[in-house]
Amino acid sequence: MHTQHQYDVLVIGSGAAGLTLALSLPGRARIAVLAKGPVQEGNTYYAQGGISAVLDRDDSIESHVTDTMETGAGLCDPEVVRYTVENGPRAVQWLIDLGVPFTRQEPGHSSRFHLTREGGHQHRRVIHAADATGRAVETSLVGAVRSRDNIDLFERHIAIDLITGERLQQTGNRCLGAYVLDRGVGRVEVFRAKFVILATGGASKVYLYTSNPDTSTGDGIAMAWRAGCRVANMEFNQFHPTCLYHPQAKSFLVTEAVRGEGGKLLLPDGKPFMQRFDTRCELAPRDVVARAIDHEMKRLGIDHVLLDISHKPAAFIEEHFPTVYQRCLKLGIDMTREPIPVVPAAHYTCGGVRTDLQGHSDVDGLYVVGESACTGLHGANRMASNSLLECLVFAAAAAADIERRLDSTSLPPPLPEWDESRVTDSDEEVVVSHNWDELRRFMWDYVGIVRTDKRLERARRRVELLQHEIQEYYWNFRVTNDLLELRNLVQVAELIIRSAQMRKESRGLHFTLDYPRPDNSKPPADTILVPEKARCGKVHHVAVDKVEHLQVLPGS
Repeated sequence: MHTQHQYDVLVIGSGAAGLTLALSLPGRARIAVLAKGPVQEGNTYYAQGGISAVLDRDDSIESHVTDTMETGAGLCDPEVVRYTVENGPRAVQWLIDLGVPFTRQEPGHSSRFHLTREGGHQHRRVIHAADATGRAVETSLVGAVRSRDNIDLFERHIAIDLITGERLQQTGNRCLGAYVLDRGVGRVEVFRAKFVILATGGASKVYLYTSNPDTSTGDGIAMAWRAGCRVANMEFNQFHPTCLYHPQAKSFLVTEAVRGEGGKLLLPDGKPFMQRFDTRCELAPRDVVARAIDHEMKRLGIDHVLLDISHKPAAFIEEHFPTVYQRCLKLGIDMTREPIPVVPAAHYTCGGVRTDLQGHSDVDGLYVVGESACTGLHGANRMASNSLLECLVFAAAAAADIERRLDSTSLPPPLPEWDESRVTDSDEEVVVSHNWDELRRFMWDYVGIVRTDKRLERARRRVELLQHEIQEYYWNFRVTNDLLELRNLVQVAELIIRSAQMRKESRGLHFTLDYPRPDNSKPPADTILVPEKARCGKVHHVAVDKVEHLQVLPGS
C-alpha cells in the first residue's frame, strides 16, 4: 500500500482558475495542485486576447453588463453577470500587483494600460499583454505558486475519478478526494482532502479542429457528472472564427484583437463579406462571425477565408501582434503585406458543471471553477475575453468560501486504494487511437457549427457504441493517460449531443437548420442534465462508473 496524499485542499487543474484559487487561500492551508502535463500546458497559456474589465473612465459597469447579456442571447443570469463585472477591476488589479506585465498606454490617455476592443464590446475594455496575455498571466501565477511553501505542485498527474461518500456507500455524498494517475511512474495514487476543486478547463478537443491544446478533454465535467453533479448548457460550444489555416499551424489562434484593430475578413477574390451578415461586420459576436465564415466556405466550396490587416502600418502590427506576426512569418506569411488564411475551430465550452456564486457543485466539498463550470455568466454565447475574467472572479469567491469553512471541516479518514489485481496491460492501444479519431470527426461533421436533427441522431448512435466499447476497454486494462482522456471526451460528447437534441430552437452558439430561429413563445431556459441511476434494467451514465469502481475497491 502506498502512502496516501493528505491535504486541506486538492486543486485539479493548473490554469488561471486553479492557480488563482490556490494563491487566494491562506498560508495555513496545505494545498496540492495537479497538472496533467507540464504546469503551463493548458488553455490559459495559449490565450492571446486579454481580460475584459471596466478600467477606463469612459466605460461603465452597466455597459459591460449590457454587452455580456446581449451576447448571451437571453440565457445569462443577471445576478451572476453583475457580480462578475463588478469584481472585474479588483481581479485585474490583483494580477497587476502580482506583476503581470500588461501592455501600457502612451502618456496622456485616460487609462494607464492599453485597452483593446473585441467582438460584442461597445468600449475598449480588454487589458492585455501584447497578444500573449495568457502566457504572461500563467507565467506570473506559476512563479507565485512555486514561491509558496504551503502549495505542492504535482506535474504529469491526471485525475481518474472523484471519491465520494456515495461511491463508498456512506451517508451523504461529500467529495473525499480523488484517484490520480502519476504519469511518470504509471501508478494510481490516492489524494484525500477536505475540499476538492475542479479547474480542468473545457472540452473543445472533442472536435476535429480546435484552437485548444491537447489537454482540453473535458476531464472535470466528466468526473463531476460521474460523481452526481448536474451539467448545464452543453450544446453551446463556441467556435473561434479565426484559427490559422496551414498544415503546420496546429491549433494556432489568430487573436480576435486583429479584427478589433481593423482587420477585415475577405473571400479568396479579396471581397469583404461580413456586411451581408451583421451590421457590426467583423466585430459581431463570435457565433455570428463563425457561422458567416462557415456559410461562405460551404457556399463556395473553399477550405478557408482571409483575414487582412495589412492596411495598417507594419510597425503597428509588429508591436500589437508580435506572437501572431512571428508565427505567420515562420510559415511564410507576412501579415504586414498580405492576408492570413483562417478557418473556424472549436474554442470554448460555455456549458459545464452547474455552480453558484461561490463555485459550489451539487456534491458537498466539491467546487468547480473556470471553463469546467456553468456559472450563468456566458449564457448561450461567451463574450470575448470574459473567460479569464470568470476564472479570476470565481476562483477568488470559492477561495473565500473555503477559507471560511477550513477550520471547521475535518479531513477524511484513509480511503480504499485503487485495485489493479484483475486488469492487465493493453495489447491493443490502436483501439484508443482509432476511437479518438472517430469521435472527433463525427462530432465535427454532425455536432459542429450548424446542426440538424438527423445529424444529431447519427452522432447519438455512434457515441453510444463508442461508450460501450470504451467502458469494456476501461474495465479490462490498466488505465493510461490516452484512455482516461478518451473516456472523458466520449462522456462529454454524449452530454453535448443530448443537450443539443433537447433544444428545439436556434439560440446563441446552438444553430440548427430544423429550428433556425429562437423560440420566443416562452422565456429562454437553460438545458440541465441530471445524472441518472439504473433505469429499465439498464445501467448507464453515473451508475456505470459507480458499479465498476465499487467492484475494484477492496471491502466494498
